Amino acid sequence: MHTKESLIKQLEQLGIDGKGTLLIHSSMKSIGPVEGGADTVLDAFTAYMKEGLLVLPTHTWSRINADHPRFYVDRTPSNVGILPELFRQRPGVVRSLHPTHSVAALGRDAVAFTNDDHHFDTPCARGSAWGKLLDRRATILLVGVDLRRNTFIHGVEEWADIPGRLTDDHEMLYTVLPDGTEIPVPSRRHCGLSWSEHFWKVDEVLEKTGAMHRGQFGDASVRVCDAAMVAKVITEMLKRNPDLFSDNLPLED
Repeated sequence: MHTKESLIKQLEQLGIDGKGTLLIHSSMKSIGPVEGGADTVLDAFTAYMKEGLLVLPTHTWSRINADHPRFYVDRTPSNVGILPELFRQRPGVVRSLHPTHSVAALGRDAVAFTNDDHHFDTPCARGSAWGKLLDRRATILLVGVDLRRNTFIHGVEEWADIPGRLTDDHEMLYTVLPDGTEIPVPSRRHCGLSWSEHFWKVDEVLEKTGAMHRGQFGDASVRVCDAAMVAKVITEMLKRNPDLFSDNLPLED
């Protein structure tokens, strides 16, 4: 049975900077039995990052669209797991205002980190929280999930202007604040192939270049990614081959 203390010890062993910025994609089930369940896992993350910034994705892309265009910041559930859903409701946590690709943040500069997302018409704009991960040289921790769940790579594709990733047209979506204020957010969406299902292809490259290393958190296998190095490596690969993620075939040696 894992405890808050044992989980914190594992975060230390993973070499994560507790004073930096940490984004976590997660599968609670993969962590195994934890005394106190999901709340204890969040307590461990929060305690470890108390001098830094803790960020979890609170995406709603499966719920918010042209037919259901209103994203209620305080009550639209996340569609990416139990940990983000519980985290966004915790005291002091700030959720960004992007209608489909919001994040929730707690700690140093949380407001500044989250306050720009709705000003852009794409899911992972360079000026959004996803781009700020790069500016902050953040760590991205994948707990029990692989690179296919690493939204940051969508950002890398977007910033490199890889064709075929985003719709040309906009959906008129609305972010609704707790006081009822509606903010129009015309939004382009991810389109084309299931690009993220092919992100696993760069697993070995990221390890070999030092952009990512592996470890364990609870029972879960984890990947610890250096956002800046991941962006550098994948941008260079995409420049050489814009079709890098267009199929599910392993990379050629």
